[in-house]
Amino acid sequence: MSDARKVMTPAATRRRLQAWRRSGRRVVFTNGVFDLLHAGHVDLLERARALGDALIVGVNSDSSARRLEKGPGRPFNPLRDRMRVLAALASVDAVVPFSEDTPERLLSTLKPDVLVKGADYRPDQVAGRRHAGKVVLIRLNAGYSTTRLAGRIAAALSRR
Repeated sequence: MSDARKVMTPAATRRRLQAWRRSGRRVVFTNGVFDLLHAGHVDLLERARALGDALIVGVNSDSSARRLEKGPGRPFNPLRDRMRVLAALASVDAVVPFSEDTPERLLSTLKPDVLVKGADYRPDQVAGRRHAGKVVLIRLNAGYSTTRLAGRIAAALSRR
């Protein structure tokens, strides 16, 4: 499937998920802002995809990302661009936006087999967990975060 066709509306994502299920595929879901894609993100997405046959990535809208207070000027990249970059990854089968603070509403319609979050969450903190067959927390690679990366970029630019 072409990268651009992986970017879907919630309704189209639900139809795709249902088709995958009819063919016996196990569907995994994860979500985040994915502002500046880094190796930690790629590792999490590859490990999430390994838990099933298809990976859906929910992406916070720009307004939703701003409400998360990730830092001044965030997100750096607009939703359209963040989704396009994620869609280019081989581990990702579908990318879908959501505008709420959490993907709870989206998950209530998708009902994935597996819901993946980083192990910086506790199971009781995972939004939408009641809508998934199973919740898996994946240990994050130390030293990777968009906030840390943005800080390194800012420091490098200030030394110029």
